[in-house]
Amino acid sequence: MKIYTRKGDKGTTGVFGGKREPKNSARIECIGTLDEVNSTIGLLRSKLGSDHEWQQNLHKIQKDFMDMMSHLARPSDSNKENPNPRPIDGATFCEEWIDEMENAMSSPSDYFLLPGGNEVSALCHVCRTQVRRGERALFSLIDEDPDCVEEYVTAYINRLSDLFFTMARAEMDKYGVAEEKWNLFLYKRKKR
Repeated sequence: MKIYTRKGDKGTTGVFGGKREPKNSARIECIGTLDEVNSTIGLLRSKLGSDHEWQQNLHKIQKDFMDMMSHLARPSDSNKENPNPRPIDGATFCEEWIDEMENAMSSPSDYFLLPGGNEVSALCHVCRTQVRRGERALFSLIDEDPDCVEEYVTAYINRLSDLFFTMARAEMDKYGVAEEKWNLFLYKRKKR
């Protein structure tokens, strides 16, 4: 079987269940953005090396992305059920990993930071910003097809941006790279 089908040459693409949608629909934009995130996570993993302590968790996230994208590709009016797993534990998984990394760092997370630090930290920030763009696209999809997006997806995607922010900080902390602080988080400013 050939990789190309020529079916998309006129601006549509196949979705779960056999229907075709315009390539600029909210669904395809959302899935495409999440696919970009997944590819950037792959780049991050390649920079870390195969024995890095984050490899297993990032591999899980990549597989979860594939499963979530397959569910987002299923319009709510489709009669065909999607057999792929639903990573309903995603938000909790992220929270636990965030807490683990935060507890191991030398200082708490109190500031907005200028993205950068070192290559791995900067890549974590790229993942974070792509996840945020994916989250915006996800809510555009919800506006278009409210019943196709389950709550675990929105929670997982929202938590992932926090996770990548924490990973960027953890990488800098591990190598003693100073954070370039911008402003205190708003809730921290209100406490002062």
